Amino acid sequence: MAPDGKTRLPLAGNHPDGTHLRTALNLAAAGVPVLPLRHGKVPFGNCRACADTACGGRPNMKRAGTCQCLAPCHAWAAATTDPDVITSPEWTAAWRHAVAVAYHPGGAGLTVVDLDTPAAVAWAGETLPATRTVPTTRGEHWIYRGAMRSSNGVRPGVDIKSLMNYARWLGPGTGGMTVLPSVVRDLVVREDTTPAAGRVVSSVSARATWNPSVATGCRHTERFVRTGLERGLALVRARTESGAGSQAFGVARFLAMQHTQCPGPCGLDAIGEEIVSAAVSVGVPEAYARRAVTNGVETAGERAA
Repeated sequence: MAPDGKTRLPLAGNHPDGTHLRTALNLAAAGVPVLPLRHGKVPFGNCRACADTACGGRPNMKRAGTCQCLAPCHAWAAATTDPDVITSPEWTAAWRHAVAVAYHPGGAGLTVVDLDTPAAVAWAGETLPATRTVPTTRGEHWIYRGAMRSSNGVRPGVDIKSLMNYARWLGPGTGGMTVLPSVVRDLVVREDTTPAAGRVVSSVSARATWNPSVATGCRHTERFVRTGLERGLALVRARTESGAGSQAFGVARFLAMQHTQCPGPCGLDAIGEEIVSAAVSVGVPEAYARRAVTNGVETAGERAA
């Protein structure tokens, strides 16, 4: 942190010689919590001691600890600025296999608007106040000073990464860093996922279900589609405390991606209705659930294009 209390991102990016540890230490010195990413650019899996939350875990991934594990377990919640942890034997072993460095924006008091398509970048240029920007493989990261709740799929191709999330370190970017504006906060609709006893948040009338009759152009078997859908619905229904809307977005996007090579129709509307129903069943307002599912399907189409 600088004397004025503002986060100063260092001027060193990932090093071409693969010494991600050096980048991580530079970021940590600037007050930015870091963690290593493995192949696939995802966090390392939990160690055996932390498997199945045997260590106590971080309940629902809402905050860091109670886990006292020495390894970089629990994804973003393991991010740290402690150089002794970053250079510990357990973390050093992970750095040897790391393919990238990630950081926890919320832990540094930052919010990253992840723009994943050219259309999303164009929208941001017309809608959001200018701030620090970092090029990505598919679009840009717009970084604001201030933390907020993370949420995926707030618009097609737009994710919010801040609290309870991580972002890949791709360099310091260019431009001054603007204070997080209300227009970004307003992108995230609060999920009312804990309804009062006996009260129905919303309901889906005449629920549609997927069957082969609505998928005459699908190249997959009924068993393949039904198995994937049931697994996705189970993931959404398991989010009884928070995150069901974001999970619905992820499930819709994943399932839609399976059909991008089909001649169609594949009955994606019916699949979407089942995902919406699952989200509503655990308290997500129907309007929010529909928006999340629609954005998930549209994002899958954009990525396949």
